[in-house]
Amino acid sequence: MTKTKTALITGVTGQDGSYLAELLLGKGYHVHGIVRRNSDFTSKRIDHLLTRPDFVTSYGDVVDSSSLHSLLVEVKPVEIYHLAAQSHVGVSFQIPDYSAQVNALGTLRLLNAIKELKLDCRFYQASTSELFGGLPETAPQSESTPFTPRSPYAIGKLFSYWSVRNYREAYGLHASNGIFFNHESPRRGKNFVTKKISQAVARIKQGTQDNLRLGNLDAERDWGYAREYVEAMWLMLQQPQPNDLVVGTGVRTSVRRFTELCFAEIGIVLEWSGKGVSEVGRDKKTGKTLVSVDPVYFRATEADLLQADPRRANEKLKWKPKTDVAKLAQLMLRYDLAHEDYGFPDEA
Repeated sequence: MTKTKTALITGVTGQDGSYLAELLLGKGYHVHGIVRRNSDFTSKRIDHLLTRPDFVTSYGDVVDSSSLHSLLVEVKPVEIYHLAAQSHVGVSFQIPDYSAQVNALGTLRLLNAIKELKLDCRFYQASTSELFGGLPETAPQSESTPFTPRSPYAIGKLFSYWSVRNYREAYGLHASNGIFFNHESPRRGKNFVTKKISQAVARIKQGTQDNLRLGNLDAERDWGYAREYVEAMWLMLQQPQPNDLVVGTGVRTSVRRFTELCFAEIGIVLEWSGKGVSEVGRDKKTGKTLVSVDPVYFRATEADLLQADPRRANEKLKWKPKTDVAKLAQLMLRYDLAHEDYGFPDEA
């Protein structure tokens, strides 16, 4: 009789954590999630799982070595998916010290606990495309593209990336970095630009919001669907050898274009005029200004162009994303038209 695998997920209440928990439970895993005590307000993403006997949560925090050590002793996972982070790039400029504590040292604490306990497990680190800095001359970005982080968030993640590499090479850990490009969903947090756009468009349609204010409309990202991307995380830990892989769609889309796609879902065509902070997007039919630029949303240093070269991951994992950015915008907008809040598991 095959023994049930136990997986540990940090950041289980987040977008990726909730999708990953569902995926692993569907594959017969026993899933143990780590929840920060003050993150209960986002637990609705996993509320539908809490009555399952094969899904357990415990309070813990990646800034607390003792809680991590105790949980690893208790759970003895065969796979660890480290998704917990201060994950908002813009916010990291405001709280750089805390961002480093979580994004850099949190990973080191976990890796060191695995080493000290001699735990026989496989480790996945949620790395990020922000490592590349988004400089236009580097696009598209692959595993061999030099890292040029341009935010405290990305700098912390770079520390984690090299920590994984170091512990893998020094101690023989099966530890991998998933360098994932932006992945979104109806479960995305409200402070991320795609969710901000889709919710605002839904509210404009419903008459509860007048317009949408954004920062850099020209920033380009490689946007995919988070529900699909968690499968690539799992596949990375099923490989005989650990690796560091770039995962994305290979297609870049501007913030301006994503906004247009969302408005198109409610039958509005945007017409743009002006430049820089004076640029506005108007309803082509009525002339009403629906989108404007607000400098308060500019970052101190911007990652302008992030586009994946995912060929190596596609080949090794036999995995490719299925949902393009137009379908993604449609999924998010239709969900927000039907739900005032976010994070529930019933998206189409």
